[in-house]
Amino acid sequence: MPHGAPHALFDLTGRTALVTGASRGLGLAMAKGLAAHGASVWLNGRDPHTLAAAVAQVQAVATQGAEVRALPCDVTDGAALRAALDTIGQTSGRLDVLVNNAGLRDRRPLTELDAPALRTMLESHLVAPFELCRLALPLMPKPGGRIVNITSIAGPIARAGDAAYTAAKGGLAALTRALAAELGPLGINVNGIAPGYFATEANAAMTANRDVAQWLQARTSLGRWGQPEELVGAAVFLASPAASYVTGQVLAVDGGYLSHF
Repeated sequence: MPHGAPHALFDLTGRTALVTGASRGLGLAMAKGLAAHGASVWLNGRDPHTLAAAVAQVQAVATQGAEVRALPCDVTDGAALRAALDTIGQTSGRLDVLVNNAGLRDRRPLTELDAPALRTMLESHLVAPFELCRLALPLMPKPGGRIVNITSIAGPIARAGDAAYTAAKGGLAALTRALAAELGPLGINVNGIAPGYFATEANAAMTANRDVAQWLQARTSLGRWGQPEELVGAAVFLASPAASYVTGQVLAVDGGYLSHF
């Protein structure tokens, strides 16, 4: 068990982290949280201009000495991903924390989906995190490395009209358990976070819908949308010394959605 002052349990000073899909929403919030707790953070996203703005936001809350850098690339592009990890290795020399957050959304009924659509979702939510874990492994301290996969409450449960996303996120939760088993002997902890309904840019149309708000009020224990900042504590915890004996777990941050009926 880590020793020292209570705040040291969550101190990420000297650690280097990569957050994919960090241009906005949950990824940006987690990048801010990691930097505020001392980590140097690489922000990944596809649009260099949006990513530059995100880097500025993270730099504004970073602790003294923490470096914040952009890493623009599409995580489903294998060659670009290899180049990106090479950049981290050459610049930072290590990668202590990997947060696999990037992903797509495709809410359509089965009759409107086809195999290519499913493959696209799997490439984004499952294949890319698998490849990132594989490429990051040589850069991770052993022991001490941390992998945090952002899954979803759509992993253990399902809703109609969302088969591709649910299948992909369920696969990512299974990958989390498998890698925890495989990498545990190296001292690398692998966990997941399953967000519930969060008020992000991607969900703007739903957050503006009063019917959805009323449904969430009845469906969740806390009766409301989650705010991106409310995912930060889970991410910092799983990346920090406080979670040194936690691995193979998927932590639901969902306002009580999974436990409420």
